[in-house]
Amino acid sequence: MPRLPALKSGWMLVAGFSFAVMGLFVKLGAPEFSPAELVFYRSFFGLIPIVLFALRQGQPVTTVHWRLHLFRSMAGLVSLWLYFFALTQLPLATAVTLNYTSPLFLAMLVTVLSREKLHRPLLLTLVSGFMGILLVLRPHLGPDQWFPSLLGLLSGFGAGVAYLNVRTMGELGEPEWRIVLYFSGLSTIVLGIYLLFAPRHPLTWANLWVLLALGGTATVGQLAMTRAYRTGSTWLVANFAYSAIVFSSFLGILFFREWLSWSGWLGVTIVIIAGIAASREVRRNTLIRPKEVSS
Repeated sequence: MPRLPALKSGWMLVAGFSFAVMGLFVKLGAPEFSPAELVFYRSFFGLIPIVLFALRQGQPVTTVHWRLHLFRSMAGLVSLWLYFFALTQLPLATAVTLNYTSPLFLAMLVTVLSREKLHRPLLLTLVSGFMGILLVLRPHLGPDQWFPSLLGLLSGFGAGVAYLNVRTMGELGEPEWRIVLYFSGLSTIVLGIYLLFAPRHPLTWANLWVLLALGGTATVGQLAMTRAYRTGSTWLVANFAYSAIVFSSFLGILFFREWLSWSGWLGVTIVIIAGIAASREVRRNTLIRPKEVSS
């Protein structure tokens, strides 16, 4: 891979900004495309540069860890599909915050899988985190908002499942481009088959730029995120991951006038603090080294 700046943990700030801009383009594309179409184009246009890189560099695309790739890719696809649906229905910062509950779910998953006792500090962290979620959602929990909010929360759970596999693959020496390649490739194939039988909207020069930007920012975000977890401090990178919520909050205000209430800002702050604390508790108890993101 071409030589890149030695940003180490700082690559997660690049990823956070890229993912926030990706969410912006999802909302811009929502009036013309369904969530399934947006996930498909995000995967397809993100797949092209990775394939070209592999061909140009003569890199092998085969791997002995295909089972891990398959499980990670399917979990990531479901999570991303739910996340994109939430983005089309909820304010940008709200949807992103729900997706970034993944460390809370990751802590719960690891505790259950390792059969560890849910000790008091972690329990307090999880309760605080989900109280923060309620504060974030409170202005948006009208009769028509429960469903997208629930799906946004489930996208965080799916992301937590995917992170378990990504970290394992990183420790096995799988390069970041191959992880992104398999994820984007499987998502493109699965959704391509789905869209053969589902309603589709036409591509025009007027909307193509949104899809290209969506795929480009998503690919940059995934590559930067994976590199951050491979080269930086896991603890610091996990903290920097929440920059996506901050970037998304300001983008929502700038482009859509989505001003959060005081309770919304308080909820976002609590979710961030709880997520960082959950990652720290998991790491302290040597259950797993925390997270890689999404989508």
